[in-house]
Amino acid sequence: MSSPNVAEDKAARRARLATDRLREARLELPEIDTASYATEGLTQGEVDVRVQLRLTNAVSSSSSRSIVSILRANLFTLFNAVVGGSFIILLILGQWRDAIFGVIVIANIGIGVVQEFRSKRTLDRLALISAPLARVRRDGTTLEVATDQVVLDELLVLRTGDQVPADATIVSSEGLDLDESLLTGESDPVLKNVGDEVLSGSSVVAGFGLARVTLVGPESYASRITLEAKRFSLVSSELRNALARLIKWISWALIPLVIIVTNGQMQNVGGWQAAWESGLWLEATVRSVASIISMIPQGLVLITSIAFAVAAVKLARRQVLVQELPAVEGLARVDVVCFDKTGTLTEGSIEFNDVHSLVPESEAHSWSRALAWFGADENANATALALAQHFSAHAPVTAVASTPFSSARKWSAVQDDAQTTWILGAPEMVLESGADDVRDLCRERAELGLRTLVLASSPGTIKDEQLPKKIRAVAILTFGEKVRGDARETIEYFLSQGLKLKVISGDNPRTVAAVARTAGLTFDGHGFDARELPEDLDELASVLQSHDIFGRVTPEQKKLMVIALQSRGHVVAMTGDGVNDALALKRADLGIAMGSGSAATKAVSRLVLLDGSFSSLPGVVAEGRRVIANVERVSRLFLTKTAWAMVLAIVFGVMLWAFPFLPRQLSANDLFTIGLPAFALALLPNARRYQPGFLKRALSFCIPTGVLIGALVVGLDAVQKSFQTFTVAQTQTSVSMFLALAGMWVLVTLSRPFNRWRFLIVAAMYLGFAVVFLVPASQDFFGFVWLDGSLLWVTLAFGFVGVLAIEFTDRIVQRIMFGPRKHWGPERTSRH
Repeated sequence: MSSPNVAEDKAARRARLATDRLREARLELPEIDTASYATEGLTQGEVDVRVQLRLTNAVSSSSSRSIVSILRANLFTLFNAVVGGSFIILLILGQWRDAIFGVIVIANIGIGVVQEFRSKRTLDRLALISAPLARVRRDGTTLEVATDQVVLDELLVLRTGDQVPADATIVSSEGLDLDESLLTGESDPVLKNVGDEVLSGSSVVAGFGLARVTLVGPESYASRITLEAKRFSLVSSELRNALARLIKWISWALIPLVIIVTNGQMQNVGGWQAAWESGLWLEATVRSVASIISMIPQGLVLITSIAFAVAAVKLARRQVLVQELPAVEGLARVDVVCFDKTGTLTEGSIEFNDVHSLVPESEAHSWSRALAWFGADENANATALALAQHFSAHAPVTAVASTPFSSARKWSAVQDDAQTTWILGAPEMVLESGADDVRDLCRERAELGLRTLVLASSPGTIKDEQLPKKIRAVAILTFGEKVRGDARETIEYFLSQGLKLKVISGDNPRTVAAVARTAGLTFDGHGFDARELPEDLDELASVLQSHDIFGRVTPEQKKLMVIALQSRGHVVAMTGDGVNDALALKRADLGIAMGSGSAATKAVSRLVLLDGSFSSLPGVVAEGRRVIANVERVSRLFLTKTAWAMVLAIVFGVMLWAFPFLPRQLSANDLFTIGLPAFALALLPNARRYQPGFLKRALSFCIPTGVLIGALVVGLDAVQKSFQTFTVAQTQTSVSMFLALAGMWVLVTLSRPFNRWRFLIVAAMYLGFAVVFLVPASQDFFGFVWLDGSLLWVTLAFGFVGVLAIEFTDRIVQRIMFGPRKHWGPERTSRH
C-alpha cells in the first residue's frame, strides 16, 4: 500500500510531466493566420493538429475519490491483516466452525466500501449533470463543445452566464464583466478589456467578448490550484486514530505473544515433533488462533464502522453526503468553524436593502417608477435586478432611450417620455462637485459594508455615453449580499455550543463584516484586511486569536490560516464552495462543501451539503456526538476482553497449559457479552458533548479489570487441574461460563443508569446465554457440556468474586480519574 506522501509525489510528478509535454508540443505548432483569426477562429485543420499534439483542455481529474482509493483505504489495514490472516489459516485447516470471526472482517470491509462508493456515485452524478459546455468559433461558425475538447489558441465566445473553460486573453470586449469569486472569493464583477487575462473557472455576468486560449489542461489556473487539493488523505478521526494505535500496540505485542502461545500449545501436546507426528498440531494451532483472536478488539472496529454507516445514512436523508465514514464524528470534535462568505454564508446573489429619499415625498412616485424600469430592464445587472421585487408594484417609466450598465462607467441610464433622464450608479461616478452632503451619507452606508448607489435625475440627455449636466441626486439605495435563510439559526447554535467562528473571504473586509453581522455574529471593528496579515505562522495564529472577520484573503492565506489555528491545538472545520476554498477545505480537520460549489471543492471535502442548507449542520453535530459517546461506552466491553486475553496468552504460554476454550466458544461469548449489546448500545441516542481523551478513560477501566478477570481465569483453571477429574470439555465450559458472568457484569456497569432500552438489552443477553449453555443443539455446536455440582459451584463462586472485583475496580477508577461522586459514563459525565 502506497503512503499518502508517495501518492502525492506521484500526482505532482504526473502534473509536471503533463505541463512539460504541453510546452514541448507548442514548439511544433504552425503559425496562425492572425488576419482572419479574430473573425474566423481556428480552422478545423488547426484544431486537428492541436488534438494530435494533445494540446487540449483534457485534464486527469475526478469529481470524487476513485474506486481504487476507496478499496485501498478499507482493505489494506493492520486489523484486516491480523484478523484476516488468522481467518484464512483456519479455513485452510478446514476448521470452518472456529473461523466464524472472519465474518467481522468481511462485514467491516463491506460497510466501508459500500457506503463510500455510494457517496462517490452521488458526486459523480452531480458532476455529470453540471458538466459545462464551451462556446467556440471555428471556421467562422460558433459551436458548443465539451470543455475538454477546447484546444490551445481556441477562440472562445463569451456571453452572459458562460463559464470560462481555460485561461485566455481577451481579443474583443463589449462591456465584458467577469465574476471571479470561485477563484478569488471577490464577489464584485471585474471589467475585462482587450489584452486582459481571464482565468478558467470565472463566469461572465454581463457583456460580450472573444478570448484566445493561452493555457489548457494542467497548466490552467483552476487545475494548478486544485492539484494539491485533489491529493487523497484520510480525514482526522479520534476514534479511528485511537483504534489504529490500539491495533498497532496489540500487533507489536502479538509478535512475542504468538511465539509464546504457539510454543506453549505445541509443548502441551508433547512438543513440536510429537505434535507433528501425532497430528495434534492441528488442535494446538486452533488453540493458538483462539488465543490470538481473543486479544484483538475486532468487534470494536466493526461496531465503529456500523455506527458511522448508520449516521451517514441518517445524514443522507437530510441531504448531507458523507464521503468518508469517520467524517461523521468530525463536527462533534470541532472547536473552530471557518466560514467562507460568498456562496456559503450568502447565496451569492444581491438583495435590496433600503432606499433613502433626498427629495420631497411628492416626487417619490416618479423616482419609484424609474427604479421599477431599472429592475425590469432585460439588460439589468445583478444589482439592478434586485430592485425588481421591491418596486414591481410601480409602473415603469416609458423609455425613449437608455444606456446599459458598464463596469467602466459604473452607471446606467434611461430617458423617459417626459424628457427626464434617470441615472443609477456609483456615487463617485454620478454625483457632481458640491454634493458633499450626499457623498457623506453614501460614505456612512458604505462603511457599514453595504453596496451604495445613487439615483439621480437630469433634464439633459446622454450623448456618446457621457453624463448630462444639471444632475440632481434623488435617492440613495443600499444593497447587500443575500444571507442564507438558515445561516443565523445555525450560527446561533454553534455559538451556544461554545464554538469559535471565523469568517474568511476574498471580498472587501467591510462587506464581509456586514454579512457576518446580518448572519448573527457580533464583533468590534470592520473586519481585518488580510493584506496586512503576517507571514510568520505563530504571529498569524495570534492575529486569528484576536480577530474573527477577515477580507481580501487569498486561497493560500486561507490554507495558512487553517494551519495556524491547528498549530494552537484547535480542531478546525472549513466551509466553502469555490476553487479558492479547496486548499483550506483540504487542510482543515473537516471540510464541508456546498452542493452548488465547484466540482473540485466537493471532491476534496468530507461532507457535502447537497441542498446547501446550513440547518443540516446541527444534525451532523448530534450524529457525531452519538457515535463518539456510544463507541466510547461499548469500547469498555472490547478492551476489557483484550486485556484478559493477553494475560491468558502470557500465563498459559509460559506455563505450557492448554488454552482453556475454543475459538467458537470465544465467538459465542463475544456474541452475547460484547457483539450484540455493543451493536444495540452504539445505535441508541446520546447527546453528550465531546470530551477528548476517550482512549485514556477507557483503558483506565479496562486494563485493571481485564487483569483481574485474567487472574481469576488462571485461578479457576488451576483449581480444575488440582481435581484432575474434569474432562477438557468440562474445563472449557466452566471457563466460558465464568467469562460470560464477568463479561455480563462489565455490560451492566456501562449500561447504568438503566433506562427501558438498556434494561431490555441486558436482560436479552442473559436470556441468550441461557439458551447457548442449556439448549442441546447449541451445546453440541459450541462444544459445551453439563457441569456436575462441584464444578458448577466452583464456577459460580469465581463468577461472584469476578463481579465484586469488577464493581470495586469501576468505583476506584472513577474516584481516581474523576474525583469523588463523579462517575464515568456519557449521561453521568454530562451532569458535571
